[in-house]
Amino acid sequence: MASIELIINIVIICLLVPMIIFAYNLNKNLKTLRQNQNSLAQLVSALNEATFKAENSIPKLKSATEHSSHGLKEVVDNAKELKNDLLFINERADSLADRLENIISNSRNMTSPAVTENSDTSENVSLKDDRAMAEMELLKALRAIK
Repeated sequence: MASIELIINIVIICLLVPMIIFAYNLNKNLKTLRQNQNSLAQLVSALNEATFKAENSIPKLKSATEHSSHGLKEVVDNAKELKNDLLFINERADSLADRLENIISNSRNMTSPAVTENSDTSENVSLKDDRAMAEMELLKALRAIK
């Protein structure tokens, strides 16, 4: 009987040695897991805090964007109005410049050395009237700008 007890004790010892090694490794892994669990908890906490801050900043960002877009829209609208005014002024100035150029070229062609300063022919009168009208239109256009 003593030999059976000895064999059973040897088998138990043989089984206890791997069990002790396994328990040691398990303890070491559990220790690492506990340390990582604290780090993981801190990471989750930091992530929650960052998410909370991001959620709180979204309405502020939205408000700032709307405010900026409203200001930008006003600037663009003003720029469009100024562009239209400048195009109108440019067209008027071009037509007035063409008319003045025609008047000047007509007056150069019509004036001759034979015509004296005191002679007011109907052509000279109409030329002066055209010039006066062109000048008046130019002044009106310039006043419309203001």
